[in-house]
Amino acid sequence: MTTKAPEPETPAAEEVRVPVVPATDWVNPLRDARDRRLPRIAGPSGLVIFGVTGDLSRKKLMPAVYDLANRGLLPPGFSLVGFARRDWEDQDFAQVVHDAVREHSRTPFREEVWQQLAEGMRFIPGDFDDDTAFKQLKQAVEELDASRGTGGNFAFYLSVPPKFFPKVVQQLKKHGLASPPGGSWRRAVIEKPFGHDLTSAQELNAVVHDVFEPDQVFRIDHYLGKETVQNILALRFANQMYEPIWNRSYVDHVQITMAEDIGIGGRAGYYDGIGSARDVIQNHLLQLMALTAMEEPIAFDAEALLTEKLKVLKSVRLPQDLGKHTVRAQYAAGWQGGEKVVGYLQEEGIDPRSKTDTFAAVKLGIDNRRWAGVPFYLRTGKRLGRRVTEIAVVFKRAPHSPFDSTATEELGQNAIVIRVQPDEGMTVRFGSKVPGTSMEIRDVSMDFAYGESFTESSPEAYERLILDVLLGDANLFPRHQEVEESWKILDPIEEYWAAHGRPAQYPSGTWGPEEANEMLARDGRSWRRP
Repeated sequence: MTTKAPEPETPAAEEVRVPVVPATDWVNPLRDARDRRLPRIAGPSGLVIFGVTGDLSRKKLMPAVYDLANRGLLPPGFSLVGFARRDWEDQDFAQVVHDAVREHSRTPFREEVWQQLAEGMRFIPGDFDDDTAFKQLKQAVEELDASRGTGGNFAFYLSVPPKFFPKVVQQLKKHGLASPPGGSWRRAVIEKPFGHDLTSAQELNAVVHDVFEPDQVFRIDHYLGKETVQNILALRFANQMYEPIWNRSYVDHVQITMAEDIGIGGRAGYYDGIGSARDVIQNHLLQLMALTAMEEPIAFDAEALLTEKLKVLKSVRLPQDLGKHTVRAQYAAGWQGGEKVVGYLQEEGIDPRSKTDTFAAVKLGIDNRRWAGVPFYLRTGKRLGRRVTEIAVVFKRAPHSPFDSTATEELGQNAIVIRVQPDEGMTVRFGSKVPGTSMEIRDVSMDFAYGESFTESSPEAYERLILDVLLGDANLFPRHQEVEESWKILDPIEEYWAAHGRPAQYPSGTWGPEEANEMLARDGRSWRRP
């Protein structure tokens, strides 16, 4: 009888060894490359918000973070750290975020999403010059890195007054928070205003770039996060019907309007001395103008967009007579929304001798082959007729009309109007015959509205921008070169205003001062009524 020899033992380690494919090389074999349903999702990361107790954070940033998590666009271990001068514990901070999300989020509240998000929340109390607080912040970042798997990737959102920007970034550098561990990233997010003139903007850029590389700095202009602003590029460059007529041969002029129906509210301390031109024209409206006027970029990436927008900003020509072609004004007492409101100089905290503008209108030219001779009219103001932001490209009249002997009194100029807010979409205005026996021609409008054409509602601008920061996508963020070129345009206008008289007055609830109407009337034109 023979006995079978025992088989040699196989090491246990060999039995369970499984080949591991690096995540970067792994491709989902079940996903069709043509499937557009799966959006971009942020990798392991966290967000630190300085000034987390402010209105912007409470009403926009924290709800946007929740909405991103609710849509499945944040990683499971995403972490949110708040930094402010409050004596709170982590659970107090979580409650504040909870209340802000309940009140202001765009998507429905779901308890399971909230619980996962809340586990990664931390709060650091302290002042911006408090070294102990920044040491605690570093400890919190390292602890979250270990417990939540953030990979050392953190964005620092400076939702604080501009005077604190230098202090915060210097503290981040001093405590080693600006330098990422190997293979990870650190980014700084800065809210406007980026300085109050060219000199201060250059000084601020120098301080920030001493700590963070230019491609690590994301300057937030929330208008660029709006779907309709991004649609300007799609409208122009994805459609053959528009681009051939988007030039001086067909366009008579362009009007860009941002109107608000509210006053300064409780922002007297910030607003007085800044004014509407610095607050809106220097960033929002000049960015909208650059997107409207730019040449086609070679690609939809940050460098290509920067190249073409800079060409426009460098080509801007100011009018020779700033007195005739720029207007500043302040709202006076009047009726708005069915109630009596006070004028700007009567607002609490405003010096009765203040010369700060609450309305500004300017005429600009662009010296290049496409736009030579086409005026761009930019206006913004508070306490105007309604809240609206729009870009109106107004075309020249037909060179010859065989209908002039018939009823054409109600026929205006063709126009393409891009509505940025509140009812996002686009209107095309053109002439059409009125049904009947006579050749009566009247303006009609053809409307496209986001809410009617797409089943998914447009995300809030801050949702898109925060996600882009976490992804490192800088397409929708102005670079420091754009900021400085914009100040070069506005500074001469502000200097002229400072040396010449006082702002005009306009009753609250109207569309601005008579001087603004006269500015366009001199050119044989008139403002659109949005």
